[in-house]
Amino acid sequence: MIRKIFLLLFLWTLGVQAQDPVVWTTELKKLSDTEYLLIFQASVEPKWHLYSQSLPEDGPLPTEFVFEEEGTAYELVGKIEESETVTAFDPIFEMDLSWFEGEGTFQQKIRLLQAELGAVSGEINFQACDDKVCIFRNEPFRFVLDASKVSAVYQKTVDPESLKKSQALQLSLKNKELLVQDQDQKSDNPLLNLFLLGFVGGLIALLTPCVFPMIPLTVSFFLKQSISKSSGVIRALLYGFFILLIYVLMSLPFHFLDALDPQILNTLSTNIVMNLIFFAIFVFFAFSFFGYYELTLPSSWVNRSDAAAAGGGVLGIFFMALTLAIVSFSCTGPILGSLLAGSLSAEGGATQLTVGMAGFGFALALPFGLLAFFPNALKSIPKSGGWMTKVKVTLGFLELALALKFLSNADLVGHWGILKREVFVGVWMVITILLFVYLMGWLRFPHDVKGAKISKFQRIFTFLVLLFIFYLMPGLGKNQDGQLTLLSGFPPPVFYSVYPSDSECPLGLNCFKDYEQGRTYAEAQDKPILFDFTGWACVNCRRMEENVWSQPEVFRLLNEEFIIISLYVDDRKELPEAEQFNFQYPNGRIKTIQTVGEKWATFQNLNFSNASQPYYVLLSSDATLLSSPIQYTDTATYRDWLEEGLSKFRENKNSTQGYAF
Repeated sequence: MIRKIFLLLFLWTLGVQAQDPVVWTTELKKLSDTEYLLIFQASVEPKWHLYSQSLPEDGPLPTEFVFEEEGTAYELVGKIEESETVTAFDPIFEMDLSWFEGEGTFQQKIRLLQAELGAVSGEINFQACDDKVCIFRNEPFRFVLDASKVSAVYQKTVDPESLKKSQALQLSLKNKELLVQDQDQKSDNPLLNLFLLGFVGGLIALLTPCVFPMIPLTVSFFLKQSISKSSGVIRALLYGFFILLIYVLMSLPFHFLDALDPQILNTLSTNIVMNLIFFAIFVFFAFSFFGYYELTLPSSWVNRSDAAAAGGGVLGIFFMALTLAIVSFSCTGPILGSLLAGSLSAEGGATQLTVGMAGFGFALALPFGLLAFFPNALKSIPKSGGWMTKVKVTLGFLELALALKFLSNADLVGHWGILKREVFVGVWMVITILLFVYLMGWLRFPHDVKGAKISKFQRIFTFLVLLFIFYLMPGLGKNQDGQLTLLSGFPPPVFYSVYPSDSECPLGLNCFKDYEQGRTYAEAQDKPILFDFTGWACVNCRRMEENVWSQPEVFRLLNEEFIIISLYVDDRKELPEAEQFNFQYPNGRIKTIQTVGEKWATFQNLNFSNASQPYYVLLSSDATLLSSPIQYTDTATYRDWLEEGLSKFRENKNSTQGYAF
C-alpha cells in the first residue's frame, strides 16, 4: 500500500513538472545606492513558445509584469527591455506574433523613493502555447534589496476569510488515480498524411497529357530493347526508382534554408506579401491548365538531358527519368507548387516537403514498375484523348480554389475583413458552378474538342461536383457551427463571419460559467458534470467546439446528458472586492486572486494538477471522477470518452440505489 502511494506521488510530481513549460529565475544587480536592475529569465521547453510583451489585439495574452508598491516606494525607470524574439505567423491565432523560443530575458531598472524599502514584489502574467494546448499563468516574484529592512508589511498573509475561500476551491475528489495518465493524445500521423497527399497528387499528374502517353511507350521501350524479360523489368524498375529519387532531390535546397533558420520557411510561406504572391502564382498556374499558355522549362535542358540519356547504362536511365521530369513540368509544376506551399506552412516544412515529394515521385514511378511486371496490362490502359484535357482543365479550377486560400490567409493576418467566411464560401461556390458548367459541355477552353461526347465517368464526376455545390450552400447562412466540417482548415473560422454572434456558450448549448451554480444544477437534474477548462484566447478550444462538439453524436450527448461548466482561465474581469482573496499553495507561496481567470486557473491546477487548455473533466456532483481527463483530440475519441463517463455515472448511480434499502 505504501509503495503504491509513493508511486502515485512520484507520477503526480512528474505530471506537475510536465505542466511547467516555462520556468522563471530572477537576478538582482545593484547599480547605485538608489538604483537597481531587475532581471527576469524565462526558460522555455522545446516546442513551446512564450509570447512577447507587445502583441496585436484579438491575439494571445502578452507577457505582463505587475509591480506592487510601484510609484510610492520606488519608481520604474523606462520600460521593461526584452531580448530578441521570433516574429512569424502563428497558425493557432492566425496572425503574425512575436514570441520567445528556448529562453527569454527581461530587464527593468528601478529607482528607490523610500530608503527603508527592503524588497520589491509582484507577479508575471503570461501565456505559453505549443501546437496543441496553451497555458495561462500568474508567477509571483520577489527581489530582496536588503534583508535587514524586510518587514512584515511586505509579507502577504492568509487571513481566515481568505483561508475559507481557498478551501472552497478544493474538491474532495474520489477516484483520484484517474488523474495519473499519459497526456499524449495525438491521433494523427502528419508525415504519413503528407506522403499520402503527395501520392494522390502524383496519381492526378499521371492522368495529365504530359505524363499519361509516356507510360506505355516507356515500358514497351525497356521490354523490347532488353536482352531478356528480366533485364527489361530491372531497367523499368530502375527508371521508376530514379523518378522517385529526382523528386526527393528537388526538396534538398529547402533543407539548406531550414538549417540556416528553422523559422524562415514558415515565415516566408505565411507572410502577407508571400501569400499574395502565392495567390498570383496559383492563378497563373490555373490559366496554364485552362490552355491559354504552356509552362515549360528551357528547351536546352531537355536537349542536354535527352543527349545524356542516349549514352545508355544506369546513367542513361537516370537521364531518361530526368527528361520525363523536365518535359512533364507544364502539368506537374502546378501540382508540385500546391504541395510546396502546403508543406512549408507546417511545422518542420523541409522534412514534410521531402516526404510529400517522395509520395509524389512514388505515385509517378508506380505504373512503370507494375507494368514491367505485368506487360499484358498495357493492352487494358485507355488510350490518350480529349479526356486528359478535361482532367487538366478540372485541375485549373482546383488551382483557383487553392489560390483563394492564400488570399484568405493574407486577409486574416492583415485583418482586412474582405474574405469573411461566407464570402470565401460564396467564391468557392462560383468556381464550383463554373466547373459544373464546363463538365456539362456548356463552356469550352482553347484545347477542348468540339462536340466531344460526355463519358460515363465524366457524368458521375459531374454529379459529385453538383453535390459539392449543395454541400457548400449552408456555408452562406448563419449559425454555421458543425457545417463544412470536411473542409475544416480551408475556409476562415466560423467566428470570422459577416453575421454577429449573440451566444455566450458554444453551439448554443446551455452552460454555466461558475462551478457552484453548475454543480447545484447538476445535482438537481441528476446528471454528470463536464468541466470545460477553456480560454477566450484559446484557438484550439474553438477548434474542438467547432469540429468535435458540433458532430451530431457528440452534440446530442452534451445537450442531453451532461451539465457543461465552462471556466475561462484567461478572463481578466476583476472579481468583486469581497470575493478577492489570498491563496496559499502547498509549497507556501501566496498569491492574490483578483480576477475570474485567476480563480478558475487556480481551481484547475489545485484539483487536477494541470494548467493547459482545452482540458475536459467528467465527474458527478459529489466530485467522483468518472474517467481520466482528456485534452485536444478527435471526434471518435471524444465521443467514446463521453460515453464511457456516462456509463460509469449510471453504474455508480445504480450501485448506490441498489444498496439504499
